[in-house]
Amino acid sequence: MRSLNSTSFLNTTIVRPEFFFVRGLTGIPHTKYYYFFLCFVYAVTLLANTFVMLMIYTDHCLHNPKYIAVFNLALSDLCGSTALVPQMLDTLLFKSQLIAFEACLTNLYFIYVFYAMQSLTLTALSYDRFVAICFPLRYNEIVTSKSMLVIVSILWMFTSVATLIPTIILSKLSFCESIVVNSFFCDYGPIYNLACNDNTPSNAIGWAYPVVFLWFPLLFIIGTYISIARALLKIAAASERLKAMKTCSAHLILVSVYYFPLCISFILSFSIHQNIRIMNMSLAMVLPPMLNPIIYSLKTDEFRESVKKLYKRKKIHITVRNK
Repeated sequence: MRSLNSTSFLNTTIVRPEFFFVRGLTGIPHTKYYYFFLCFVYAVTLLANTFVMLMIYTDHCLHNPKYIAVFNLALSDLCGSTALVPQMLDTLLFKSQLIAFEACLTNLYFIYVFYAMQSLTLTALSYDRFVAICFPLRYNEIVTSKSMLVIVSILWMFTSVATLIPTIILSKLSFCESIVVNSFFCDYGPIYNLACNDNTPSNAIGWAYPVVFLWFPLLFIIGTYISIARALLKIAAASERLKAMKTCSAHLILVSVYYFPLCISFILSFSIHQNIRIMNMSLAMVLPPMLNPIIYSLKTDEFRESVKKLYKRKKIHITVRNK
């Protein structure tokens, strides 16, 4: 009986607001043009990533471990932008800045899952390039389609569980005073800082999450490319060395596009104005999903050949139909 009373008392002490108020940009004239730009970016993201996924799915030549990871990157890009941008535009462009408590935590969960998956998928791609260049004779033995599917599945499960834990802990906090979230979406840090009870676990997770999903993957990628550089230096023929480097160029650009803006935003987040932080973070989150499929389409020979074959088939089909 005492245990039941204690549980009841703990439940009554948790104060949950009905809504959060997402502040977004403040004091800047003509912000609607920035939001229209985000609309354009989102539209291109949808089209480009859908195209990449369809090309990989339909062309059997692209059914290999590398393109399983690329498909997964396009999927996480597409889902991440869909979780972030429409809600952000509804909140800030149409001034629906009040978002229900449960909806806010749900939106937060999916945004963090998909953007963490982008980072881990880039890590999986770096592993693929590392094995391909450092162990070329054993590549088909080590990295198979089955092993890549297993890696991708484990990454999804790990990310889903690792993001669920802080979301549940966040739901146990009390919010007695301010409900104003100083961000452009239901951001984890600005929310747990509003809590009026002990938020130490959330604070610890707030520091650990970027380490696990941003800094560790980045260090792993840097480590793999140091090993790749050493392996390339052992190749005597300059043409072979250049060919091997070319297979990594698209991935290196993707890594730069994803990590560089995010790392700069995290480092400067405590020393820059709120509006600048919001613009930096929003651009760092919406531009890479748009650029990734474009970069892969332009920089990868296999993908370009696949597009050319599709174009030729369509052209022949149209010519035959017109006759």
